[in-house]
Amino acid sequence: MPLPGAGAASGGGAPQVAVAVVDNDQTARSRLAMQLGQGATPFGSINELASRLTGQPVVLVLGPSFAVGADLAAVEQLLAARREIGAIMVTTELTTDLLQRALRAGVKDVLQAPVDGGQLAEAVSRAAATLTYVQPAPSTPGPQYGEVDGEVGRVITVFSTKGGAGKSVIATNLGVVLAQRSEKPVVLIDADLQFGDIAVMLKLSPQHTIVDAVSALDRLDVALLGNLLVEHTPSTLLVLPAPLEPAFADQIGAAEMVRIVEILRTFCSFVVVDTPAYFNDVVLGLIEISDDVLLVAGMDIPNIKNVKIGLQTLRLLNTPMEKLRLILNRANSKVKLDVGEVERTLGVQADALIPSDVVVPQAVNKGEAVVLHAPKSGVSRALDELADLFLPKGSPRKRR
Repeated sequence: MPLPGAGAASGGGAPQVAVAVVDNDQTARSRLAMQLGQGATPFGSINELASRLTGQPVVLVLGPSFAVGADLAAVEQLLAARREIGAIMVTTELTTDLLQRALRAGVKDVLQAPVDGGQLAEAVSRAAATLTYVQPAPSTPGPQYGEVDGEVGRVITVFSTKGGAGKSVIATNLGVVLAQRSEKPVVLIDADLQFGDIAVMLKLSPQHTIVDAVSALDRLDVALLGNLLVEHTPSTLLVLPAPLEPAFADQIGAAEMVRIVEILRTFCSFVVVDTPAYFNDVVLGLIEISDDVLLVAGMDIPNIKNVKIGLQTLRLLNTPMEKLRLILNRANSKVKLDVGEVERTLGVQADALIPSDVVVPQAVNKGEAVVLHAPKSGVSRALDELADLFLPKGSPRKRR
């Protein structure tokens, strides 16, 4: 059941992508199978299909029967468990509710009938492009993400109460520096679940996101979670990206996020977490389990005001003040505010001063970490010194 017009799957001797049409109504599935051509194989149910899966990449074309009932839950479980399977849906009536349910289940596209053969084949091809070919298990164990040695990694949450403070830039570059200077893996989690930018800032094209980890939470372990991480090759930093669509954020709660962090810290030296610029259950859960919370502030009055309110909120929540570290970004900006004045206003001494430099937006626009783009800049030196706060004394600095 090869993909129409796709030929062999790309690279590495991977097999052809197959197409399976699934619907409990024989007329509906036969009509869709005819539109897709001789390569499409019809199935009456997900259970019937599951018994035929061999590890070959497959695109499921779900018929109208999946718009109602509990069949979509079975699809969600299958997609979460099998990275080589993708799905699209054809429905007689496309509603906002159905679209949201389908996307949350992992379905890549939803089309409204009647749909012509070219449009259907194009949707199948797009879904096929996202699949991961699962290679047969090697006879000897391959490299795994960290043997669990009983030591737990340090969790560093980067937070700001004001957007535009530079929080994501600091989280990204801190993760890169720590990854370069740590023997064990370092993971960066993009917990800005609606509008996370980490993948874009590091020019990554992730096959998996945090949604996949949450979907498989009941069987999540080190091996499975390791397979969902994408590596930033220049630095060896591992990244768990934010969802690709803002609607997926509703699937992820504080308990799920904490569970993911707890698994990651069993084999990582550091887990760096980038967060949205507001308090919610996920952020509060992360702050609670973190060893360090970097509170990023910019050098302007609205930013300082919001940070002060944020500090008051954290005190009301009984957050230990010793885990908080104030990071002043663009600290050398000529805005008629000096560092001492900001520290007196906040009642907290700054742990790191990150200067303003044009190399930062230049690096972001190129999809590079600034510590790699301009390693000799003042910003990179300041970020190296920030990393020194968390690394053992005498830890060597790797040349970039």
